Amino acid sequence: MARGQTGPAGRRKANGADPKKAPSGAGREELLKYYRDMLLIRRFEERAGQLYGMGLIGGFCHLYIGQEAIAVGVQAVKQPGDQVITGYRDHGHMLACGMDPREVMAELTGRITGSSKGKGGSMHMFSTEADFYGGHGIVGAQVSLGTGLALANHYRDNGKVAFTYFGDGAANQGQVYESFNMAEIWSLPVVYVIENNQYAMGTSIERSSSETRLHKRGASFRIPGEEVDGMDVLAVKAAAQKAADHARAGNGPYILEMKTYRYRGHSMSDPAKYRTREEVDEVRKTRDPIDHIEELLEKQGYADEATLKAVDAEVKRIVADAAEFARTSPEPDPSELYTDVYTEARA
Repeated sequence: MARGQTGPAGRRKANGADPKKAPSGAGREELLKYYRDMLLIRRFEERAGQLYGMGLIGGFCHLYIGQEAIAVGVQAVKQPGDQVITGYRDHGHMLACGMDPREVMAELTGRITGSSKGKGGSMHMFSTEADFYGGHGIVGAQVSLGTGLALANHYRDNGKVAFTYFGDGAANQGQVYESFNMAEIWSLPVVYVIENNQYAMGTSIERSSSETRLHKRGASFRIPGEEVDGMDVLAVKAAAQKAADHARAGNGPYILEMKTYRYRGHSMSDPAKYRTREEVDEVRKTRDPIDHIEELLEKQGYADEATLKAVDAEVKRIVADAAEFARTSPEPDPSELYTDVYTEARA
C-alpha cells in the first residue's frame, strides 16, 4: 500500500518528523484530497513507465515519482487564472492542474484524443483551459516564458500570478538570471519554484553548482527566497501561499527552492548509476511524501487502513481506464501535420 513498502499498520515516519507536529489548519477533507491527488500522480506515473516499457510511449519520458507534494501543494494556493508553466518533467503538474488523466495518457501515447492531439507527447502538452502552459523540452526555456506570462499579468493588472517551475539543473542557465533581473525591475507577479531533486540530469548539485542553496540565487537581484521541504505537502502549501501573496500584492517575484528527490532516473532511458540503491531506498523509507500524509491522516484519526485502501483502489481504476483509453484511441491523421502550426493575430 505505502510507497515505502510498508502497510498502514506499520507506517514509517516520513520526513523524520512527528506528524502530530505537522502544520495545523488542514482538516480531514483537505488532507484526503492531497493524499488522493498525490496518489493519482504516483499511480499514473507508474503506469506510464509500464507503457513506455511496452513501446506504447515513444521518445523521452520523465517521471515525477517522489516529487508529488510540490505540484499538489502549490496547486492548493493557485487561484483561477493563475498560470502554471514547467519543464519536461511535467505529468504531475498536468494532473495537479486538473487535466483529464485520459487525455494526458492519450497524449503520452501519441493519440488524437490527447490534450495536444497526439502532437506534443510527454514534454510538450498544453491546456489553457487548465491554465497549464507547458511542458517545455529546452532546459530553462520555460523560465523566460513564465516571466513573460507574469509581464502580461502585470500589464493587464489582472491580479494573477505565474507559477514558473524549473529544476536544479536549469538553475545554472543564463536565461534564468535575465528573467530574474527583469522580473524584479518590473515587479512582476511570478513565483519561481525550483524543484531541487539533487541530481539534474545525472550530476549531483554539489558537483555542478558553486552555490548549492538555490533559494539564494536571487539575492543579487533583491528577490526574496526560501528553502522548503518539498516532500511535505503542507510545508509546500504554506510556503507557496506566502510567495503568491507577496507576488499578488505587487511586491514582485519570489523564489521557492523545493528540496525533493526523484526515485527514478532522469528519464526512462537513465539507469541512474550515479547514485546507490541504498540512497534511494533510504529516502523512500524515511521521507516519502505520500507516506507522510498517510501517517498524518491516521494519527489525526481522519482515516483508517480501509479508507486509504479505498482511495488507492479508486485511483487505480482511474489510471487503468486512462491507459485503456489511450491504448484504444486512434493515432492522428497525417493531415494533422498541417494544423495548429500558427495562429492569426487578432486586431
